[in-house]
Amino acid sequence: MSDVRLRGAATPRRAGAALLLLSLATSGAALALAGTAASHRVTQKGRAFAPGSVALRTGEAIEIVNDDGELVHHAYLDSPQFSFDTGEQGPGSKTVVSFPQPGQFTILCGIHPKMKLLVSVK
Repeated sequence: MSDVRLRGAATPRRAGAALLLLSLATSGAALALAGTAASHRVTQKGRAFAPGSVALRTGEAIEIVNDDGELVHHAYLDSPQFSFDTGEQGPGSKTVVSFPQPGQFTILCGIHPKMKLLVSVK
């Protein structure tokens, strides 16, 4: 039996990828895919985000880097407009997050409650 594929026919892999992209878009989650360049770099060091605030344009991204030698961090944002959760970030880990819509957001660390990053998206 020969394996014939029609041009434009959806393969299971393409269908799965399309479903994943659709679910990310409709849920408001916009974690950037690997290889996407971040517009701004934010570090986590000394139990603080640096810088403490960032101004972005809609669609721009930040790269959140754990530069704390031995501390684990857990950056998250929970707002009606947009949310994400990095999970535990070990030392040296990086996460890129895109902001798909304008607003004022506060990113927190689930481990260190005094850590706050203010993000203004226009």
